[in-house]
Amino acid sequence: MYNYLDLQDTIVAVASPAGAGAIAIIRLSGKSAISIANGMFRAKDLSQQESHSLHLGYIYDEEGQRVDQVLCSVFKGPTSYTREDVIEFSCHGSPYIQQRLLSLCLRSGARLAKEGEFTLRAFLNGQLDLAQAEAVADLIAADSEAAHQMALQQMRGGFSQQIEGLRKELLQFASLLELELDFGEEDVEFAQRKELETLLLKIRAMIKQLMDSFQLGNVLKEGVSTVLAGRPNAGKSTLLNALLNEERAIVSEIAGTTRDSIEELLNIDGIQFRLIDTAGIREASDQIEAIGVEKTYEKIAQSTVLLYVYDASQLSQEECEADLARLRREGLAVLVLANKCDQLEEGQALAADHFRLSAKQKEGLSELRSALRNLVVEGQIHQQGTTVNNLRHYQALEEGYQAIDAALLGLEEGLSGDLLAMDIRAALRALGEITGKVDVEDLLENIFGQFCIGK
Repeated sequence: MYNYLDLQDTIVAVASPAGAGAIAIIRLSGKSAISIANGMFRAKDLSQQESHSLHLGYIYDEEGQRVDQVLCSVFKGPTSYTREDVIEFSCHGSPYIQQRLLSLCLRSGARLAKEGEFTLRAFLNGQLDLAQAEAVADLIAADSEAAHQMALQQMRGGFSQQIEGLRKELLQFASLLELELDFGEEDVEFAQRKELETLLLKIRAMIKQLMDSFQLGNVLKEGVSTVLAGRPNAGKSTLLNALLNEERAIVSEIAGTTRDSIEELLNIDGIQFRLIDTAGIREASDQIEAIGVEKTYEKIAQSTVLLYVYDASQLSQEECEADLARLRREGLAVLVLANKCDQLEEGQALAADHFRLSAKQKEGLSELRSALRNLVVEGQIHQQGTTVNNLRHYQALEEGYQAIDAALLGLEEGLSGDLLAMDIRAALRALGEITGKVDVEDLLENIFGQFCIGK
């Protein structure tokens, strides 16, 4: 467990990835960071140097032996990441050198940092709020431009400012309701009920908008789940290989080659799509194929986008529409792909909204990529404004929404101020959990325990 109230220790950790590399970073933070560094780095008196300055020199051990040549970065509180004095040694990336420097810091009075403890200190010292701190972890984990931009926006505080704006508006009325409780015997009303109702309706609508953005936020963070489905021999595996530009899936003229789902990542202009090739939909000829078909339906139910692929030279438009009627569901974006168009007879008509392509000849792929991208940036799964991508935030918003709903119902039924105050306090607490404006030790343990050691 973290001792949240004790910030007196100076902590140290390797802040670069594990293993050998050209450069590694050893990070110290705390009131003794500069004095500990001064005992090892003898080129200059670091306490006399300006904050945000770099200094080249050597690290020495207790016997006066040189350990390594390093670049020492000095960040003096409160203008550092943790608002404490921070030292970073950029040393050579040998695991041996890293361990020597860590050992010297530990013998000089530092202790090893726990998971996420540098960012935890930034939060406890008021440098970041809780939502911004979580965005740091998202930024490190981002593997696409969209996820990176979303994490960066949250780390800058856009989401936090919106939540705090809601809380401040609600706090004003909460304080008036609490004041009414102090004058209960006089039967006075400080909080105008009509104004309170207007405010609650406004806040509920804003919370609902944030909750609705979670679908987009989650897919941008984890990758847009995109299923390729259709009848056997429609060319789904060929299309997967063509989009990835590699032979990832087995392709055969034999129907039903794909028995299990294959999942690969496709990056389109910074947006990650998790492409899932599935077994062909038909009456299965054996038990193994039946399991594969069942998994296909499961994957479709769990996905955001469906790429329905059909053989345009074999399947009639009526059969195609019958398949789509079984597969469509609310919230699922569907692109219909008429494959094998190179085999169509001259003049053969297709539905206007079907994408014409030949996966084998790699024709129509650029139009398909553009359509997938547009689904996210301007189409069916696009969301303007702040985007929620954290399940904990979504659950807190949901709790806040329910508390606001209860308060509105209480106003409608003419409940007393003390009962209304209970619901509003519940809403304030739920919103406060997002930014850390409440006492939540277990919550902090869970969040920062998922960070890497050096962050």
